[in-house]
Amino acid sequence: MLMTKTTRIFAANSVKVKRQKQLGYWKKNPSAHFLRLPLYFLMALLCILGSPVLARVPSSINSSFQLPINSLTSLAAIADPDSLLQQGKVLYDAENFAKAIEMLQQAVQIYKQQRESIKLAVTLSNLSLAYQQLGEWSQSQQVIAESLNLLKGQDENQNLQIFAQALDIQGRLQLRMGQAEEALATWQHTEEIYRQTDNQSGVVRSLINQAQAWRTQGFYPRAIKTLDRVSQTLKSQPDSREKTVSLRSLGDTLLVAGDLKKSRQALEESLMIAQHLHSSADIAASLFSLGNHARQQQNKLQAIAYYQQTVAASPPPLIKVQAQLNHLSLLIEDKRWAQLQSLLPLIESQLNQLPPSRASIYALVNFSQSMAKVKSGVLQASSQNYYLGLSTHESAVLLASAIQKSRNLNDKRAEAYALKSLGGLYEETGQWSEAQDLTRQGLALAQSSNAPEITYTLEWQLGRLLRVQKDINGAIAAYDAAVETLQSLRKDLVVNKDVANQDLQFNFRDSVEPVYRESVELLLKSQEGKSDQKILEKARQRIEALQLAELDDFFQEACLQGQKVALDRVVDKDNPTAAILYPIILENELQVIVKIPKQPLQSYTTPISRTAVEELLVDLRKNLVNPTATKIIQTQAHQVYNWLLQPIESQLQKSKVDTLVFVLDGPLRNLPMAALYDGEKYLVEKYAIALSVGLQLLDPKPLVKQQLRALTAGLTKPPPGFSKFAPLLAIKSEFNGITKAGVSTTSLIDGDFKKKNLESQISAASFNIVHLATHGQFSSRLEDTFILDFDGQINVKDFDTLFRSQGKTIVELLVLSACQTAAGDTRAALGLAGAAVRAGARSTIASLWQIDDESTAMFVSAFYKELKTGKISKAEAVHRAQLKLLKHPNYKAPSFWSAYVLIGNWL
Repeated sequence: MLMTKTTRIFAANSVKVKRQKQLGYWKKNPSAHFLRLPLYFLMALLCILGSPVLARVPSSINSSFQLPINSLTSLAAIADPDSLLQQGKVLYDAENFAKAIEMLQQAVQIYKQQRESIKLAVTLSNLSLAYQQLGEWSQSQQVIAESLNLLKGQDENQNLQIFAQALDIQGRLQLRMGQAEEALATWQHTEEIYRQTDNQSGVVRSLINQAQAWRTQGFYPRAIKTLDRVSQTLKSQPDSREKTVSLRSLGDTLLVAGDLKKSRQALEESLMIAQHLHSSADIAASLFSLGNHARQQQNKLQAIAYYQQTVAASPPPLIKVQAQLNHLSLLIEDKRWAQLQSLLPLIESQLNQLPPSRASIYALVNFSQSMAKVKSGVLQASSQNYYLGLSTHESAVLLASAIQKSRNLNDKRAEAYALKSLGGLYEETGQWSEAQDLTRQGLALAQSSNAPEITYTLEWQLGRLLRVQKDINGAIAAYDAAVETLQSLRKDLVVNKDVANQDLQFNFRDSVEPVYRESVELLLKSQEGKSDQKILEKARQRIEALQLAELDDFFQEACLQGQKVALDRVVDKDNPTAAILYPIILENELQVIVKIPKQPLQSYTTPISRTAVEELLVDLRKNLVNPTATKIIQTQAHQVYNWLLQPIESQLQKSKVDTLVFVLDGPLRNLPMAALYDGEKYLVEKYAIALSVGLQLLDPKPLVKQQLRALTAGLTKPPPGFSKFAPLLAIKSEFNGITKAGVSTTSLIDGDFKKKNLESQISAASFNIVHLATHGQFSSRLEDTFILDFDGQINVKDFDTLFRSQGKTIVELLVLSACQTAAGDTRAALGLAGAAVRAGARSTIASLWQIDDESTAMFVSAFYKELKTGKISKAEAVHRAQLKLLKHPNYKAPSFWSAYVLIGNWL
């Protein structure tokens, strides 16, 4: 019925498709609509990570469990069930699964007649595995259940192991059918049996399988811990399939967990062992994982090379298709249409041959989405015209097939995702009613199968559909549900850090961020021109939730937990001369929500496209580092000032505001607000300025009431291997300025500045300030955000152990005086925010770019002098130090004084 309905619904929109397979392209109507692809990479990587990485269970058609035979050529052997069993093994190993099933079925019938219960149970187990290869799940379930019934209650050691091997096969079936929890319980049972019978090889296989089940559910640390244990056990043993599978599983899991270096080491070792064993399937699987690793590091050429090697290694059909699909996605990214020409028909033909499984269904949906991304039209490549892409009708047929296969498997998750994709196709073609119906069907399935990573995408899709049909209240409710589901994923992280959903870690900008932004835009538009306090509060809380989600994605764990105080309370009670500004960059407008002390929230809007805003911000950021570009800086900074502050300036003055706290959004975080220009003055000449990561502060209190004790550490020369960083010759002058300001200091310079020394000093002494004069880099990539010590680099992910003691914050102020944001990274300030959060310091001062070290020494000296003697806030101390540079004839350009930003507690 679904296929018929799909064809009928698309009859009006589709065109007749004439296939010319000998030329390898499709012709279609240039005006046909295409499916939007917000979750393209999600599916590609979901296929990658969802593919089973399991050692073949020895009981599965293995001669060690069969009686010896002398010949397979004798005609008399055909009636011998032992010979039939052995012949089934030969056919299975040759991947002739249908013929293998025939042989095994014959053996089953003879064993039943002979009442050979143990041999019958072994044969049924092997038959179940063969059925799995063809996707015949009901038959597989039936025969494995029969096998286990025959084996229950066995006491002899050998029979117990046969029982465990049958359970192994049942666990594999459960995992392939999407029943990861059941598979885990099954494999835990097999581990108990193998330990009872002192079968160490069986224990290892069970642990590898358990790790795969943990990983399939998103419990990566548990999977890593299990696989580490297995690897240590196997290290001293000869090369084996268990060893290569264990290392590959470990490498895949480490990749998801973000430890790229260890991941590659494990995967390369896995490949080496597979090659030594001449196991083509394992060679292909390891090459495929290495391709995914290269892709994660944005090394596209290397990734494609690995995918091509995977296909050449004669892998199982599913891995081959997955490698080709990932290769295809990289070609689409780079618009390499000529290479697409030969790859497309290969993938299509192989997809049709895959047995039904969750992974093959995801591959089918992935292909449909990939083809939808290829734009309609004549594409010129190598002096030939290529017409690529599936028609809307063809895409719908593919997705309908995926839905039907999901139903045949009774796989609700796969069906929910395929329904979402088909609903998205209807959404793109403007068939709102059909799209909404499919989306609601998918949503019900996703919710009933506890699949929040799919649920939120369906809630989001429903919100879009309701919005376009002018059901604003319904759309807001759907978006609220999507955000709540995303928040529940974050709460799971907080409750149990073993939970880290794999589907949310690869494509945050396309699959998570738009949910929040579109929701905020919908909320603000629903005000109908009148400020609504509840809506404004909800909008800024949602933007904060987005920023926290960005940090969670950056670190792949939940951040900013603990007791906090709302910023509004701080400005209303503790600091009534501070105002808070929340700029929000939306698709077609720039919204600013403002909190002035003891006044309700208010907002104002500038109609401007997101693209135009981002282009100006990127250009201004490039100019700010140039001391000779003052004129263009003032022009561009004036434009940003008009967006953010001009509408509220008179009210700020009337309220006697002297400090501005910005909760910045997107690329605004890469800019120093101090450099904004009102046409006559820079913002720093009028206000003290601070940044906040969220709407709340951790235990806000002034530092001036405390005695200042600083640990200072720095490098005059970068360590070996980091020659791109220049020497910092004025460090001693910088540290002397801190001491002269009256701050009690302990210093670690050059050879003494090592991570272990820094950590021990912070733990042993009571420092409330840590001042690091060393090179560092902030990036939107976790692995590229670090500071340098004498031995090399300290990654930001280590800051929590470095600057905290027993989980408690012990640093009031962290100063990073020579760091910089990564060149060309428009989201690099995410790493700066991450460093501030990870360190746990109540306040962080850092430079957005590296500046002249003599002017740095002057700024640092002035800052500490003001902080020590002025009884002023940290924001005001930074403000006065910046003004000192601004008034200096050599350092009046914004490139010198505006680089420093204060993040966190400004009091």
